[in-house]
Amino acid sequence: MPTTFHEIPRERPATPLLDRASTPVELRRLGEAELLTLADELRQYLLYSVGQTGGHFGAGLGVIELTVALHYVFDTPDDRLVWDVGHQAYPHKILTGRRERMGTLRQKDGLAAFPRRSESEYDTFGVGHSSTSISAALGMAIAARMQGSGRKSVAVIGDGAMTAGMAFEALNHASDVKANMLVVLNDNDMSISKNVGGLSNYLAKIISSRTYSSMREGSKKILSRLPGAWEIARKVEEHAKGMLVPGTLFEELGWNYVGPIDGHDLPTLIATLRNMRDLDGPQFLHVVTKKGKGFGPAEVDPIGYHAITKLEPIKAPAEPKKPSGPKYSSVFGQWLCDMAAQDPRLVGITPAMKEGSDLVAFADKFPDRYFDVAIAEQHAVTLAAGMACDGAKPVVAIYSTFLQRGYDQLIHDVAVQNLDVLFAIDRAGLVGEDGPTHAGSFDLSYLRCIPGMLVMTPSDENELRKLLTTGHHFEGPAAVRYPRGTGPNAPIEPTLDPVEIGKGVIRREGKAGKVAFLVFGVQLAEALKVAEQFDATVVDMRFVKPLDEALVRQLAASHELLVTIEENAVMGGAGAAVSEFLARENILQPVLHLGLPDYYVEHAKPAQMLAECGLDAAGIERSVSARLEALGNR
Repeated sequence: MPTTFHEIPRERPATPLLDRASTPVELRRLGEAELLTLADELRQYLLYSVGQTGGHFGAGLGVIELTVALHYVFDTPDDRLVWDVGHQAYPHKILTGRRERMGTLRQKDGLAAFPRRSESEYDTFGVGHSSTSISAALGMAIAARMQGSGRKSVAVIGDGAMTAGMAFEALNHASDVKANMLVVLNDNDMSISKNVGGLSNYLAKIISSRTYSSMREGSKKILSRLPGAWEIARKVEEHAKGMLVPGTLFEELGWNYVGPIDGHDLPTLIATLRNMRDLDGPQFLHVVTKKGKGFGPAEVDPIGYHAITKLEPIKAPAEPKKPSGPKYSSVFGQWLCDMAAQDPRLVGITPAMKEGSDLVAFADKFPDRYFDVAIAEQHAVTLAAGMACDGAKPVVAIYSTFLQRGYDQLIHDVAVQNLDVLFAIDRAGLVGEDGPTHAGSFDLSYLRCIPGMLVMTPSDENELRKLLTTGHHFEGPAAVRYPRGTGPNAPIEPTLDPVEIGKGVIRREGKAGKVAFLVFGVQLAEALKVAEQFDATVVDMRFVKPLDEALVRQLAASHELLVTIEENAVMGGAGAAVSEFLARENILQPVLHLGLPDYYVEHAKPAQMLAECGLDAAGIERSVSARLEALGNR
């Protein structure tokens, strides 16, 4: 039986078997009797390595045995193994030649937090967001068929990710094209079934065997010649299987369903996967695992241990913390509760981000007005549209990158109909160690092109509260985007007063008349630092759409250089709106656009990422100095 830990080891554990299995090729040379010990060592090493770096935690512990079994049974990397989301892929990374680099995980120039094609041939598909694995594995299965190859395709998807429509679209299509592929449903919350045990494991072995499959197909051929006989037999079979396994839904979609089986029972996993590996057509294996398996605290609190920060040295002196305000998400959560107390029409909607978007207090205080739609961003947006049609005031709390998945619904279902939906867009801008799949790099660009959309960029915690109120009262679609983490500790006014739409605020009046900083968002603090050197004017623009055109015209007339600053893609962003206005008005004015470059900024600490993009104080100063020098040499 695997060891259960209650503390994360600080010293590298001894792993003699794992030392002999640094790749799946080496893993497959081990005897099956050795794999239980290997799994135990892998769990120990995962605990140790994540303790050194921080990162996703509980999900990886829950798929130790499944990861070992998949790489043992399938001929990876020739057989394609596709992980959904990627939170659970750390054991996969350890077993696929990256064990000694795990200490660089989520660090600049180190291993990515998620599977990535450029990192390893074993990472067959890059992921970050959920519910993509079945579609990707289906594409690989079809490609293999076109090439006449016998390689296998396997998708591993969690029960949470199975709530997304995209997963069911892929399931439906795979059965239509009769793809030879396997989907492994990793049910780590027992949300589909608790039917796990010896009988279920025994049945899984039988149902997945070639003997059963051959008997079933042979019976079908015989009984199909007798009028009504096969339909009666099919109903009897489905009734029998339905009493023992919850596979009716997947069977009706055209999949051969097997399970549920214990995802920590390594011998049963291996036997079942071997049986299913060579079966034709769409195969579906349901395994039940425990998130955080083998680490007591994570088993008790899987949400709290979804990810952890790295362990600090025991005797390290405590560093004084810089004063910072509350998290932006906490400011939003408090505003939501305060506004809901005032306005009974307000409802809160989230696509499975209750904790991340800080909706816990709102859900507790207003349970009848709180809606978690699971991982279904498109549905979240159109649900809000439907509510708005009949007088509700929906607030959709959603990450910037997740809203990208509901973009068609944002345009077609909300904006075209000019409905009162407020989007509270969290994780805008660069988010750090999770990398480009999670960075909110594009929301200003994809929002400001939508007719009738109100787009706002608060510069601190108090501005966030004000602009949320402004968006709530706006008649039409509105968006407030704010970053991950804490703010500059601005005093927060308890009132719920809106601000005038489309009006920026001058935060510093420069006397030199050289430079004006037009800041869209939280880079205001960095701009104020730099302003002293240039005696620059600093403006908190607040609104990307509608743009404060009168203020832009005034600044252009009184300054030699306008500098726009945003934590969004420069192409099509807020700065582009300024240049478009100047061009439309035939105002010839030098403009410097500072923002995210035209490439994906790789994972690192947020400060490192901002420095790379030139959005810290030093980078802003450097860019402005270079532009002023160029203007002076004209």
